[in-house]
Amino acid sequence: MQQHESLKEHYRFTKEEALILEALQPRMKELADDFIDGFYDYIWGFGTTAKFLKNQEIIDYHRKKVKEWFINLFSGKYDLEYFTYLYKIGETHVSIGLPTHFVNSAFTFVRTFILKSMEERSEDKTQYIAQISAIEKIIDMNLDVLTSSYREEELGNFLSLSKFEKTILLGLKKFNSYINFFLAGSLALVAFFAIGLFVYDIYLLFFSDIGIEKGILTVLGSLLVLWAAIELIHEEINHLQGRGFAIGAFIMLAMAALIRKVLIYSLSSEKGNDLLVIGTVIVGLAVAYWLVNVKNRVTL
Repeated sequence: MQQHESLKEHYRFTKEEALILEALQPRMKELADDFIDGFYDYIWGFGTTAKFLKNQEIIDYHRKKVKEWFINLFSGKYDLEYFTYLYKIGETHVSIGLPTHFVNSAFTFVRTFILKSMEERSEDKTQYIAQISAIEKIIDMNLDVLTSSYREEELGNFLSLSKFEKTILLGLKKFNSYINFFLAGSLALVAFFAIGLFVYDIYLLFFSDIGIEKGILTVLGSLLVLWAAIELIHEEINHLQGRGFAIGAFIMLAMAALIRKVLIYSLSSEKGNDLLVIGTVIVGLAVAYWLVNVKNRVTL
């Protein structure tokens, strides 16, 4: 953990601001029950909170501790003991596997609740500005210390590896980045050929005896494949920027290719069995796409 005095220096947190926060504590004690009720309403909205707060006993203990933390936020005494207390909270979050995203998101509620309560009771503008500055700093320092446990956990896991293991890990990461860029290039090539397919289908529509109805359906199918390829490139760009891998986009591309065949085969009375097989596969892919989207919504 950072030295607490250095931390306060980096945030330019002064003794005067500590006194300002201490003067606010009586008011915040009055709001503590409203805060904890609103806080719980907020975190239950995450959808997976019950995974960490499994029974009423744990919930009651957690409510008590969060309420204590909220009141201590305005203690006015921000020494080594205070920041060690915060660090231990962060270690607990790491040990139970609580995603750091939830911690950051919960602090949005903390900040909003406090600032709103200050705005409703502010009288002197100069004093209000000083109070807001002190509140913002102590909230940011709390978040800094709480999330430092996650950073040190990741660093500790890496440092605990042997030299050979580190070499393998770094090599795999580099190889993975090359593969991702290769995949992005391949998708661009697929999109290029999809454009070629579309142009070719336009050519057949006007310069062959394919028939107007079949020609239009073929062109529409090619456009569908091109659209799916573009969506896949977009998802791969997001993946290269650090977001999750969108398997749903690949499923969508497969569906588009099969739907194109359905559009073409629908005009032929001899393709009934093929249509039945393709239709069954499309339904299976649609179910898989739905399941992937449901899982993503639950995760978020």
